[in-house]
Amino acid sequence: MLEQLHISNFAIIDNVLLDFNNGFTVLTGETGAGKSILIGALSFLLGGKADVTQIRTGTQQASVSAVFALSPKNVEAQEWLSQRGIQSDNGKILIRRTLRDTGKTSTWVGDCTVTRTELSDFIAFLIDIHGQHEHQSLMKIAQHRLFLDAYAGITDEVAAFSQMYDELVEMRKKIAALDISETERSNKIELLTFACNEISGAKLRPREEEDLQSEESKLSQFEKLYSHIHEITETLRGEDGLIGGLKRLRAEFDRTASLDSAFEASSQRFESLFYELSDIANDVKAYERDLVFDPERLQEVQNRLSEISKLKKKYNCDGIPALLDYAQSAEADLRSLAETSGDKKRLEEEASLLEKKIFLSASQVSKKRQSASEKMAQGIESILAELGMAGTKFAVRLQKKEGDESVQKCSRFGFDDVEFLISPNPGSPLNPLSKIASGGEISRVMLAIKTILADNDAIETLIFDEIDTGIGGEVANSLGKHLCNLAEKRQVLCITHLASIASFADNQIKIEKQSDGESTQTGAFY
Repeated sequence: MLEQLHISNFAIIDNVLLDFNNGFTVLTGETGAGKSILIGALSFLLGGKADVTQIRTGTQQASVSAVFALSPKNVEAQEWLSQRGIQSDNGKILIRRTLRDTGKTSTWVGDCTVTRTELSDFIAFLIDIHGQHEHQSLMKIAQHRLFLDAYAGITDEVAAFSQMYDELVEMRKKIAALDISETERSNKIELLTFACNEISGAKLRPREEEDLQSEESKLSQFEKLYSHIHEITETLRGEDGLIGGLKRLRAEFDRTASLDSAFEASSQRFESLFYELSDIANDVKAYERDLVFDPERLQEVQNRLSEISKLKKKYNCDGIPALLDYAQSAEADLRSLAETSGDKKRLEEEASLLEKKIFLSASQVSKKRQSASEKMAQGIESILAELGMAGTKFAVRLQKKEGDESVQKCSRFGFDDVEFLISPNPGSPLNPLSKIASGGEISRVMLAIKTILADNDAIETLIFDEIDTGIGGEVANSLGKHLCNLAEKRQVLCITHLASIASFADNQIKIEKQSDGESTQTGAFY
């Protein structure tokens, strides 16, 4: 559920903080007050395209953030966060996106930066905006199957099918790896074995190269290093060195402090300084004493670095960790190639059985979709008639994937390609919904879909924009009732110009544009 929205320097919005509640919330205001800008800001936050013209004039950065409360039932959102190591704060997650005047955007989910694509994937589990917005789910044909499967009650069944399909794909990869000639197998085993032995025999350590480079730098510049250390030692401990002078000075500090207690603090501070510098002088002297030039060790280090460099170049690796990963991968390939012909036969038999199981499961899923598609279309048409779209024809097209006489093609989700078709006007042919419906029509179609999916849809927050376009009277009342009923199970936000719709709302937010003669800004009032 969307709990809070903060917009800063976006278009004509200076700074707006909105708190949202459960139920049905309407956002009202005069034409041009900035309602669409507010939705545009939310669309930007949810992964919409960014344009520097969206930044408020006179500022360098626009920022939009939102706090969502995650339902424990929203398993997909929880898994998405878990896979990326992102933790919610008592079930709440902050999403933030900024746009600078350079055109650069930055996006965070919690305290983790994410890409725009990752953000869009995550937001799809939380919220839907319906109107003329690029990311609304109804405009994505891939989402149509999800709506149909949810209506048919087969979402879990299709997920189990996808898992079987993935198992078959992996099994086929293993078979393909075994399905090479004995000569190829022997050559590959020989090459991989040599690589494993060569890298293993080098006894590489993850940070060895960095350590060796540091040691080589020290040994190869020994004369300079010794010269600097000797100069430091002489300055500190040599005849008339700094330590001797400080020792005499320390005695003067002690005598002065014995004559005036007010000088005691300064004397103690100097004494601490004297001991600290004496310790440093001792450390430097010990370092100089242990500093020995070893040309044999230098040669050993250079030879070892040369060996590592040759291995990196030979196996096209940029460092020791990559070489170790290469050896690990080679060992895995060797184990796979070690599969016997008996293993290949066993895998082929298992794959054949799994193919039959997948075909049967896909056939059952397809039948359930076919049965549900007709009922779903009828239910949506019935609701659309109440929402001012009487005579509208709606259909769910199921099209089998192309195959041949012996093979029926299948994907991770079964045999069917699913797409919604619509004919808004009596006598017009059915055409893809995504191509012919207006913003207001799409919003009402989505309201109809969400109404019949109220018990099965995991998305908690729905925002409707332009849903009241071209309607009024009893149709507006009916639309308001549908939104109100849907809000009993979902958080519903709606931008409307109609009082007949707004009267059904649990919460009211007024959007208003204000001007002081020099600048204009949009604000929100409860």
